[in-house]
Amino acid sequence: MSKEYRQHRFRPPPGAAELVLVRHGESAPWREGDSVPFVDGHGDPPLSPEGRWQAERVGERLGHENIDAIYVSTLTRTAQTAAPLAARLGIAPVVEPDLREVHLGDWEGGLFRAHASEGHPAYVQSLTEERWELIPGAERDVDFARRTRAAVARIADAHPDERVALFVHGGVIGTLLAHATRSRGFAFIGADNASISHLVVAGERWILRRFNDTGHLDELSEEAEPPI
Repeated sequence: MSKEYRQHRFRPPPGAAELVLVRHGESAPWREGDSVPFVDGHGDPPLSPEGRWQAERVGERLGHENIDAIYVSTLTRTAQTAAPLAARLGIAPVVEPDLREVHLGDWEGGLFRAHASEGHPAYVQSLTEERWELIPGAERDVDFARRTRAAVARIADAHPDERVALFVHGGVIGTLLAHATRSRGFAFIGADNASISHLVVAGERWILRRFNDTGHLDELSEEAEPPI
């Protein structure tokens, strides 16, 4: 009798960490003249009502999965998005400072949204050349990539054979997935608010399993927005 060779579902390599990357929910809008709170130089708006709704949907979606740990950045919008899931699972989120968003220099605190909406030349050039550092005073792309990859490596090393939820930012997701796939710098910029992406990290081997899953948000239609 001849041997049979079936196709099998993907299984993470032994010792790998599964990282569920969740972009924060929609944050509060910025209006000219508004003051915005800052944390370590980063604009730190809270979630909008839509963003809180999105956070609840994320909690419902991931509440049925085997999540072993939850990480957030230093910025309020990630902690607020993680809160419903953390409450469901009884897991206290861990703050990882190096998961914070790319620093936008002179455009922090709401100006980025305004300039992106108005097609500011530096914003257009940044998208064309796929470099955040073209925004005045912004963090260097190499530094942004280095710190976020280091954070992921630390988390993966701490959670072998576990599944971890990371509540992060659009720029963070973009640079991590570009590294995983060896693609262009901005190939994965534009993850929707409260979307779910999925990385498997086994040492130097990073495997992309999912990008921008928004099936849990189908009840709410959202307008297009700037990428972070």
